[in-house]
Amino acid sequence: MHLIFQDINENITNVAIYFSVRHTIVATWINDRDQFLYPNNLYDKDDEFKSDCLAFMLFHGQNRISSKEGINHFIPFSEKELGITKEAFKSDFMYKFIKGKIKDENSLFDDELTKIEFSSQANELLKAGKELFKYYHTHSEDKNYLVNASLYDIKEFFQGRDEKGKMNRPSKAKDEHYKALLSDLNTALNALAKKLEPKIYEYGFLKE
Repeated sequence: MHLIFQDINENITNVAIYFSVRHTIVATWINDRDQFLYPNNLYDKDDEFKSDCLAFMLFHGQNRISSKEGINHFIPFSEKELGITKEAFKSDFMYKFIKGKIKDENSLFDDELTKIEFSSQANELLKAGKELFKYYHTHSEDKNYLVNASLYDIKEFFQGRDEKGKMNRPSKAKDEHYKALLSDLNTALNALAKKLEPKIYEYGFLKE
């Protein structure tokens, strides 16, 4: 069972890396046929790269986790941080994972995962994400409000959908403060992507 506990960290880290490697570099007509390769072992010793990938995955637009489809385990903040007082999240897994508070129930030594340390760029992204989440949760009286909302749910809340059911672009949102916060989030996300890009080549996920 202790191995299962350790696998939690490895599995989430690997998912974050694969997601980030796939989405960090924007596809163009020049590179969209580039083949992703089996990386070298150097990335496995780079904890900052791993934590950067986790932050990138949590706030990228292609992360379409929705609380409408089941329990949202990927909220990286606590209710207190977001100013929520009326209701608790159904899952605080990601918050505890980041804080190193996931315990091995079967260990004799009360083991916990290590707290994740983020780079300055990742922290800026988390900060921007927190501000967006906090603003969303000031709308708790709205009939469409979801306390367990993911970033995807938050975008849908403010941007709405067209007659075909496709989510509208951010420019269609009527809330100007939301658009400013989303812009800040995307700026921080792009800055983190630029930091990740050279390592994707260095570690052999792609050839230059």
